[in-house]
Amino acid sequence: MRRNLDLSALRALAAIADFGGVTRAAQLLNLTQSAVSMQIKRLEESLGLTLLDRSGRGVSLTSAGEQLLSYARRIIALNDEAVERLTDSEYEGGITVVVPHDIVYPHVPQVLRHFHSMYPRMQVQLLTQNTLRAKEAFARGECDLILTTELHCDAGGETLTRLPLLWIGAPGGNAWRQRPLRLAQGRICAFRAGIVAALDRADIPWETAVESESDRTLEAAVSCDMAIHALLAGTEPPHVERIAHGGALPDLNSYLINLYMRPGNATPGVAALADLLRKAWDSDGRIPQGMAAE
Repeated sequence: MRRNLDLSALRALAAIADFGGVTRAAQLLNLTQSAVSMQIKRLEESLGLTLLDRSGRGVSLTSAGEQLLSYARRIIALNDEAVERLTDSEYEGGITVVVPHDIVYPHVPQVLRHFHSMYPRMQVQLLTQNTLRAKEAFARGECDLILTTELHCDAGGETLTRLPLLWIGAPGGNAWRQRPLRLAQGRICAFRAGIVAALDRADIPWETAVESESDRTLEAAVSCDMAIHALLAGTEPPHVERIAHGGALPDLNSYLINLYMRPGNATPGVAALADLLRKAWDSDGRIPQGMAAE
């Protein structure tokens, strides 16, 4: 006898894979955590397979879960395509989003992937610009949504989370011990003034070893132990690490990740994408709108 796969359970499995756990998947699906867990349990029972590895601190897919995931994505995409083609949908058109390069990961790719599976007729153009340029483009009406990294939240903005700025260096590197301290700095960087001020207050001599508008260039300089850098917690690329300096370097500010949506924009897709962004950062510690970093 043929068995039918539960489409809702497949969506839950895909969301768990995309967002790294049951809790965040439940938030994105607007379900309770127990409801998502029950969907996965019934799916496992129907197939006689274990799909999630729950033995560690987090939740990951088993080999059977990974194999099913590839089918799940195709089934979901085909289902959504059929529904969209056979019904009129207001979720059409294009959305332009501007995000600073240093906060694209880890959340934005998963959000866009999930948004596309939900609204395949909408086209999202993702641009990466620093906060200053993003706000300028937003003011000119060139984009629908922007994310920013700021010490404060301007009128009309919404704070999604606050993240600490951390010192970053090469794995096992020693550049942080050198004096003058060698820095890799962006030419236009929201963090630059605060980093320099913190070093000056601590009477730590410093010099700019690398200056560039390219984040990749800065990452390369740091990863080879030529200099150190500072990034928001959770946004570090895999080839660098947080510096365990034991107080030898000063603490840095925390920064707000703010969301700005064009006033009067009634496009349902823009509101839906904004909601996914809110939920993606929710577990990072969302704070009330307009609250400034200390």
